[in-house]
Amino acid sequence: MFGLKALGRWRSCVGLAILLGVLVTLGPRQVQAQEAQILIDRARTTVEEFRLDADMGSMRILLARAKAVLIIPQLLKAGFIIGGEGGNGVLLTRRDGRWSAPAFYSFGAGSVGLQIGAQASEVMLLLMTDRAVDAVLRNRVTLGGDASVAAGPLGRGVEAATTTNFRADVYAYSRTKGLFAGASLEGAVLTPLDNANATYYGQRVSARDILMNFAVDHAGANALRGSLDATLER
Repeated sequence: MFGLKALGRWRSCVGLAILLGVLVTLGPRQVQAQEAQILIDRARTTVEEFRLDADMGSMRILLARAKAVLIIPQLLKAGFIIGGEGGNGVLLTRRDGRWSAPAFYSFGAGSVGLQIGAQASEVMLLLMTDRAVDAVLRNRVTLGGDASVAAGPLGRGVEAATTTNFRADVYAYSRTKGLFAGASLEGAVLTPLDNANATYYGQRVSARDILMNFAVDHAGANALRGSLDATLER
């Protein structure tokens, strides 16, 4: 008879064998496409959490005026004097009341200064100007350099309902777990993930074609776009 430990090892081996079998059956491209879909689904969850957050009233107002939005479901930050942060996300533009298909982007930054700790954040970057969108479409954009960035104001005050007091190209909103002191999003670099875009859409396609020309679409993004529409506050 099997002991409990032996039975546990046997079940683990069987589970691993099944997983390997699935990966072999699907192939690398299918696995990568599934990972891309998971990122989109997590982005939808992030949008829903922001929509239900009482502190995000101004975000909902500004989203209705944004030219595009970048959603990063998990931005990891850590450091002691020298720090770094990074994560992957999806960018969508909005034109004539219609959201584009998502394009995949990486977000990364390093910093030196007085800082300590670690945190994981959900982040939404609202691109408010054509200048910001054009900078992103040049394949690599540095926040604070190619496009000005500011922390999005929380709450639902008078300022949140007007555009006269908002002059940054990009407004950043985050929901954070953990503690981190120091560093900002200035200096962070956004870079398109061309391989992820090609894998998800089944063809080589540029971020510009996805976001500006609406050259491709994918039903897997419908739930995300529906959540963004539900979040808009006009």
